[in-house]
Amino acid sequence: MQSQKNPNLLQRCKTLILGQAIDPTNKQAFHGIALAAFFAWVGLGSDGLSSSAYGPEEAFLALNGHDHLAILIAIASALTVLIISASYAQLIEVFPTGGGGYLVASKLISPTAGMISGCALLIDYVLTITISIASAADALFSFLPPEWAAHKMQFSLGALVLLTVLNMRGAKETVMPLVPVFLVFVISHAFAIGYALFTHLLDFPAVAAETAVQAAHTRSELGLLGMAYLLLRAFSMGAGTYTGIEAVSNGLNILREPKVKTGKRTMLYMAVSLAVTVFGLTLAYLLFHVQHVPGKTLNAVLFEAISASWPGSSGRIFVYVCLVSEALILFAAAQAGFMGGPRVLANMALDHWFPTRFSLLSDRLVSQNGIFIMGAAAVATLLLTGGSVKYLVVLYSITVFVTFVLSQWGMVRYWRNTRKELAHWRRKLAVNATGLVLCSFILVAVTLLKFRQGGWITLVITGALILLASAIKRHYNFVEKVLKRMDNLVAIARAKETTTLPLVNPVIEIISDEKELAKVPSAVNHPAAPPAPKAVTVAVPNTDFNPKAKTAVLLVNGFNGLGLHSLLAIIRMFGGIFKNFVFLEVGVIDAGSFKGAEEVDNLSAHVQEGLGEYVTFVERNGLHGEGVMGLSPDVVEGSGELAAKIAARYPQAVFFMGQLVFPEETLFSRLLHNNTVFAVQRKLYHQGIPFIILPIRINLKKG
Repeated sequence: MQSQKNPNLLQRCKTLILGQAIDPTNKQAFHGIALAAFFAWVGLGSDGLSSSAYGPEEAFLALNGHDHLAILIAIASALTVLIISASYAQLIEVFPTGGGGYLVASKLISPTAGMISGCALLIDYVLTITISIASAADALFSFLPPEWAAHKMQFSLGALVLLTVLNMRGAKETVMPLVPVFLVFVISHAFAIGYALFTHLLDFPAVAAETAVQAAHTRSELGLLGMAYLLLRAFSMGAGTYTGIEAVSNGLNILREPKVKTGKRTMLYMAVSLAVTVFGLTLAYLLFHVQHVPGKTLNAVLFEAISASWPGSSGRIFVYVCLVSEALILFAAAQAGFMGGPRVLANMALDHWFPTRFSLLSDRLVSQNGIFIMGAAAVATLLLTGGSVKYLVVLYSITVFVTFVLSQWGMVRYWRNTRKELAHWRRKLAVNATGLVLCSFILVAVTLLKFRQGGWITLVITGALILLASAIKRHYNFVEKVLKRMDNLVAIARAKETTTLPLVNPVIEIISDEKELAKVPSAVNHPAAPPAPKAVTVAVPNTDFNPKAKTAVLLVNGFNGLGLHSLLAIIRMFGGIFKNFVFLEVGVIDAGSFKGAEEVDNLSAHVQEGLGEYVTFVERNGLHGEGVMGLSPDVVEGSGELAAKIAARYPQAVFFMGQLVFPEETLFSRLLHNNTVFAVQRKLYHQGIPFIILPIRINLKKG
């Protein structure tokens, strides 16, 4: 759909901030906004890689002075990254169009398991955004004057707002400016790790011997169980390191073709870079005997120790470069939450776990509603926690392992169910089974160790979100069931021998009790026995087409009961006044259909098929019929543009649209039903086009 020729001031400001609208029907649009493996590594992999700014630090400090055990933590962390990444690489193969934790659990376990996984992932993405911004502020203010620390919260909030706006412009526009920063981060930290290890290369035998001695001392001091608890606690405090691994599998739909190859390459880049960085930094803390300094991150202390003997100001410059790149890469890590969170929310909205408006796309082809809600939730979390990374780390990483466990469980079931069809199923099963055992162990350990420190808050919020999603799903399911009675008209309309139009009562009697509702015959199962509506014979008018004759333009959304009830209501109220019937439908390009050019083509074909059935229906009754369609992410704007063209062709046109009316309007019904008809009415009234809303009242009667 093309934008308006003469945009007003508000539209010009919107374009300035968010960018020009993208034509979703242009097949090049997909390629233009898709990310190659390297850029995907920047946009999606930065979440995991940036966790090196706080994950290793929290794990190291949790050892409470038993620094020699850091070697074990470093090895365990690197292996965990590689195992989970290998598991998710197999997931990418099975779900080539996007296999985030929500879709995997929904398809391979159950819709309820998928909902739990999705809710957990949404909480994790909000915390990803918050902790990344808070850690970025900590890194920057580590070398700024101490008196500036009072402005840390304002900086964090400003960064959140900026990132929200950038994401509304689109993923690629957000990622591209971060590429230089990302490269500086990778090069500077690789150099720091390499320098730390190389300068202590000859000390490794002594460090290993000292570690063995101190480990034995710790065991005698704390006991075997005490030592195991210390290691588990340190490992759990650093579990935020693994939270970005699922981002690639969840974001496959924004990757360049071939998506599977691009996704697996991106996963490889992320896994290797994260494992090396976490292992190297943790070992470097031990080699340089780094200790906590108030007002500074552990990485800042390490970089200062590394460059302390360097000549001139080179050391200070090196520290500044490392910390600034660290702060900016954390800023980029928050981007992963903005890319993944709205996508999960959109997928759940398509399945009616959340309001359907979250599945809609803007004219920039991004989920602006989802981006806004993620940004707002992150702002609230930042304010409530005071931007404390130590507190956020406690809240963080619990929920993501819920998703990890459910995803790995689903994949294990998949390999078992398809073992007769695959030659190497045992190897693939072993990878995901290992991931399942590891993630389950970490989930239990992290939950138990963090629960009393504040982790219970994360579980309570996640539980509340699960209850909300369940209530929304029940509402949508009930509405879907009761509206099936309207679709009985579809069977009548499709009967080729039909030569009369039934006269329907605009009040649809619907039973509200689900047990009684189950007794109501379905048009699909009993097409020969629909409820018997009153009927009126429509006289066959002059078949000569006259565009200047009275014309009824009906806006529809598929060939369904609501559209047919609206059509028949026009016939009932206006008799034979209208000689022409035009059916207008805008195929909405949402998160479900915007997965490739093929999906858009399928949407177009589906819309044309439905319009064709309307046209056939009225032409069998001697009326002129025509279908007009368009594709757009915004049904209101798309309807306005098509309506203007129809009004120019049919000067005597009157536009109609049906609207379901429930007996009582509740907060739930207002939030879950976007009442598009009223927005379309305002749009057409502004264009000077007559528009009539046809109320189709639902009467929920007890059976």
